[in-house]
Amino acid sequence: MAESVIIRTFADENREVECDLYEPCSVKMVIRIKEMNIRLEQPQDYREVENLTREAFWNIYRPGCTEHYVLNQYRTNPDFITELDLVMEEEGKIIGHVMFSKAEIMLDGEGGVFPSWTFGPISIHPDYKRKGYGLKLLQYALEKAKEMGIGLIQMEGNIEFYKHAGFDLASKMKIHYHAEPRESDVPYFLALELIPGYWGNREGTYCPPKGYFVADENPEAFEAYEATFPQKEKAFQEGQLPQFCQSCGMPLTKNEDCGTNADGSINFDYCQYCYKDGRFLQECTMDEMIEHCAQFVDEVNKNMPKPMTKEEYKQMMRGFFPMLKRWKK
Repeated sequence: MAESVIIRTFADENREVECDLYEPCSVKMVIRIKEMNIRLEQPQDYREVENLTREAFWNIYRPGCTEHYVLNQYRTNPDFITELDLVMEEEGKIIGHVMFSKAEIMLDGEGGVFPSWTFGPISIHPDYKRKGYGLKLLQYALEKAKEMGIGLIQMEGNIEFYKHAGFDLASKMKIHYHAEPRESDVPYFLALELIPGYWGNREGTYCPPKGYFVADENPEAFEAYEATFPQKEKAFQEGQLPQFCQSCGMPLTKNEDCGTNADGSINFDYCQYCYKDGRFLQECTMDEMIEHCAQFVDEVNKNMPKPMTKEEYKQMMRGFFPMLKRWKK
């Protein structure tokens, strides 16, 4: 499976524009022609692609990133779709990658699970971002997925980018996100029906496949793997996904919200009220933590579309807390 795509690069005095070979362009002067190839990833590509993924995702959705480790571990996961493990090359250099995975939606009413799919990480080298390469790679992969009979895809991402590939809020299709209230229009949870009518009029709840949580479930293995790469600084940045304390669920938005490691460095997983100097400040069970957090329901309701009672808040936390690193079994 491979496809070569020719891109013409045009420029005037102030800007550079790229377009497909057979699409009209308003800028007249051709300065160079490049060849782009999309093909299956090969074993000799693995380390290069993982480094590309790390560079592409660092501090984008969270301080640091784990996507490169997810990819590293996913290749042997039975949910991994080898036919959609694709790299993009320009002039022989790998500049992009995308992978797909099987997934499931827990159905309401009739019960059971409904087969679906997801994708990601999708990575474009920082030097090639905002030039249309990511959209071209994704559109190619989605077309291949449709040809394989893949009917429904849901994922977490920025709708301002993914809307150009046809994605919309999953809530509009009555697909709920496991970690958010069912009535919420979760802005980062998106879906696309590749085969019209595949989802029908169903309703259900999606949780990402277990393989995406491998770094949280194996923190020591992840840290050992991460140590094989050059050191980079973690930081909060505008536009990141919501970050929560992995003990109490408190939102983390700045360094001052975070706990500290034994060496005094910032711990981006836990808040200052749960973790300090490399240890938890409270020895408690998950249920005890939920009971403690429930006293702050009035503060939480300030940011909710519909106020919750204390019992409703506790029920929501019982669904959310088992996904947090401290309580995950």
